[in-house]
Amino acid sequence: MDDSRSVVSSRPSKGGLLGSSAIVASMTFLSRILGLIRDVVLAGFIGATANADAFFVAFKIPNFLRRLFAEGAFAQAFIPVLADYRASGDEQAIQQFINKVTGMLGGVLIAVTAFMMVAAPVVTAIFAPGFVGDSAKFTLTAEMLRITFPYLLFISLTGVAGAILNSYGYFAVPAVTPVLLNICLIGAALVAAPWFEPPIMALAWGVFAAGACQLTLQLPFLSRIQRLPKPVWDRKDEGVRRVLWLMVPALFGVSVSQINLLLDTVLASLLPSGSVSWLYYSDRLTELPLGVFGIAIATVILPNLSDLKAQQNSEQAKRVLDWAVRMVVLIALPATVALWILSEPILITLFQYGAMQEHDIAMATLSMRAYALGLLAFMLIKVLAPGFYAQKDTKTPVKIGVIAMVSNMVLNVAFVFPLMHWYDVGHVGLALATSCSAFINAGLLMRGLRARDLLTWQAGWVKFLVTLILALVLMSAVLLLIPPLMQDFAGLPWWRRSVQLAGLVVAGALSFGIVAYFGGIRLAQLRSPSL
Repeated sequence: MDDSRSVVSSRPSKGGLLGSSAIVASMTFLSRILGLIRDVVLAGFIGATANADAFFVAFKIPNFLRRLFAEGAFAQAFIPVLADYRASGDEQAIQQFINKVTGMLGGVLIAVTAFMMVAAPVVTAIFAPGFVGDSAKFTLTAEMLRITFPYLLFISLTGVAGAILNSYGYFAVPAVTPVLLNICLIGAALVAAPWFEPPIMALAWGVFAAGACQLTLQLPFLSRIQRLPKPVWDRKDEGVRRVLWLMVPALFGVSVSQINLLLDTVLASLLPSGSVSWLYYSDRLTELPLGVFGIAIATVILPNLSDLKAQQNSEQAKRVLDWAVRMVVLIALPATVALWILSEPILITLFQYGAMQEHDIAMATLSMRAYALGLLAFMLIKVLAPGFYAQKDTKTPVKIGVIAMVSNMVLNVAFVFPLMHWYDVGHVGLALATSCSAFINAGLLMRGLRARDLLTWQAGWVKFLVTLILALVLMSAVLLLIPPLMQDFAGLPWWRRSVQLAGLVVAGALSFGIVAYFGGIRLAQLRSPSL
């Protein structure tokens, strides 16, 4: 039978890493656009009210754990070990490994989910202590948390499926899966809400339904590549132990930025009502370039770095990491400048409708600018961490994560209370501390990779950076000069806001692209080394 051989060799190679990243980025872009539509609907539906704060906390807790299990530690631990099994060519061993890992993770998640649903009031008190004094807000959060928490089980198993598909070179399906979450929440807000009391409970059930749909979508594609898991509980299996050994410290190390954001939620619950929502809306917009490009690049390079490690091809791995860093810099810096300058027009265009008020937009603008400052660091963390995990080194990122975590706590205190006391914008301090600690994290990761000779700068960096700076200067000038010539965004209907904002984005992109082109930056030059 040649079927098994076809499965092992099924990684698409045409187009290299740039082509694979483009597939993931395009699918993720579709999801993020729908995510923006979702957030526009939510802003009009619940605004930045106390009920909105309650939902965002009830959604953020399982979503945070999802990022640990599905996007973070599990993928970083599972994919390198799976690469070793695939390198051996033993099809039966590969399938048994997948079955046992799925069984172990699924069993643990079922237990965690059941416990958290029972202990929802305690969990709410821990993660949103500021809600305790408001019985209605506290009770609503706990009730919604019981409904949203099974999302962790569904989406983490979806993450297992996605990691398997990514390892075999199938990036599109896992990348497009988040679309279902956006569709379910939009449907819950626009269609199902009148059937619930209070109507916001429909959003919690929308999260539950989304998790079930996302897992179901993956299963036919796993069956197609003959890798559909049949869960088996075997905690003594060598492959499972290897994954757990890598995963436990990685739970903290790879997702420090998410832990910092969750700490922000805890502190924001102690700030004036609406702070959680302001941070949510501003963080969501900052995550657009992070999700479309940063996670896309990281998703693609980890399987390739793991394969190169298994093949003992260290020089090629260095070139892959250098390419990833260069792509991040090219995307993150113009995105940072654009988000900083256009933060208010973007927020007005997208969110200032219905329950969302002018004051909410002003507060979200400030925190969005603070988050935008850390965009480069957020994206670098995503692509630098795989450099360690492909080497099966989880201890170093953990140590770095601890440093970044402590730094974030210290900076929270340093920024939040002065800004709250003097300007009544304590939530901005939370966003600023998160950005600063992300730079500490990214800087230490980069230093560690270079010290171990896992990352070396390839030729062309000086010219690349000079061109990039010149392009940013022209783009900034264009984005600063055009808005005063336009009508006030807040006084326009949604379609005219959208047209004006689109004009600004196109003008900024063209000015940046022209300088980049004449400076010698070409798409072909950014293509990763052929694997």
